[in-house]
Amino acid sequence: MAIIEVDHVMKEFRLGQVASLRHSVAHGYARLRGASLPPRPRFRALENVHFHINEGEVVGIVGTNGAGKSTLLKILSRITVPTRGSIAVHGQIAPLIEVGAGLIADLTGRENVYLNGIILGMSYRQIRRKMDDIVAFAELDEFIDTPIKRYSSGMQIRLGFSIATSVDADILIVDEVLAVGDLAFQRKCFDRIEHMIEHQGRTILLVSHNTRQVERLCSRVLLLDHGHIVADGAPTEVCQLFYERSDARIRELSCEPGSGRWANTQSSTDLELLDISLVDELGNSVVTLPYKRNVNVKVRFNATIELRMPTFSVGVHTTDFLYITTHTSAKEVDVPRLTPGCYEVVCKVLCNPLLPGVYGLRFGITEGIAGRVAFYGENLLHFQVIPSVQDPPTASERGGFFALDAKWAAPVAMEEDAPRRARAHATGP
Repeated sequence: MAIIEVDHVMKEFRLGQVASLRHSVAHGYARLRGASLPPRPRFRALENVHFHINEGEVVGIVGTNGAGKSTLLKILSRITVPTRGSIAVHGQIAPLIEVGAGLIADLTGRENVYLNGIILGMSYRQIRRKMDDIVAFAELDEFIDTPIKRYSSGMQIRLGFSIATSVDADILIVDEVLAVGDLAFQRKCFDRIEHMIEHQGRTILLVSHNTRQVERLCSRVLLLDHGHIVADGAPTEVCQLFYERSDARIRELSCEPGSGRWANTQSSTDLELLDISLVDELGNSVVTLPYKRNVNVKVRFNATIELRMPTFSVGVHTTDFLYITTHTSAKEVDVPRLTPGCYEVVCKVLCNPLLPGVYGLRFGITEGIAGRVAFYGENLLHFQVIPSVQDPPTASERGGFFALDAKWAAPVAMEEDAPRRARAHATGP
């Protein structure tokens, strides 16, 4: 049964500043005189959005900034109404769209718990029963009777999240709140959401730029782009499409005038990066690489001074800068010194273990035993790994970034189990 029905929704806003009283009076007087006023331009945040969500589904919503994600959540939360189309929500909603937005600075933490709990639909008795759990989760036992204005921003965020996730709602709407607080509290937030999914059967809508979290938590993902739903399906496929579209945008921006070819670099004037490329087994420069194929990373650079005992390193990271691996030349190549001039260095990668996805290259050169950085750059080249026709990755392998070079052995009975197995054989089933 559909618990949320969104039927061809369109949301439009007027652009420009809200008119002051003076301008409103002037415009009204102008209309009375029959004068025409220039219309304010309109912007469509959502266009013909149509989908249904069944009870118990965990649906992720991804997209770039300005795609319409938050607008859609505000419509579902009834904070705003659609310009055209309709929505039907069958159940109580607990929106976590802006954690801590309803906290009042002059009230104590305890008073804010009661106030916000009632606003979110909880009764006084429910709040009183859950008070200890709310305070314990927020880790504010010593400060709960202190005015909110004396809290740090992190303390306020912890209290706001704890209140919102204590509501017994049928539908939970989460907008970028799993990235609040420090790392330890983020882990607690993530675990609480997982508990709601696995043990309470909540219907959850999750908006996040952390697509790793979306892939792990959600059973279905919607991809929004300029107010349109461009994909609706399995988390792995939709998130991969999002990565590819983001990568295409990164490539486009990197080619714009003034963007700088090697923008994400740190180096001295000692060395200039000339080119970095991936070269396949046929000697062709590529940006698309089949899974488990050999590839060479070829780097050309210009050293303006002598480099003593240089060490080269190449690494791979995701488009959101999660470092996956780094390989250095320290144990493979011994170069006492490089005189000034242009050079080419090649790192041969055998049987590329990276699973299908979009990645970025890092490259660095350090000098001497102390490891002085002569050059370091990341995001230098984007490339895509695609499934190999001869050796495609299995479904279980897709849950990561690279394939392990490992082998399983068949299970072997342990010696101490021999007497027990003998007794079981003697007595029969």
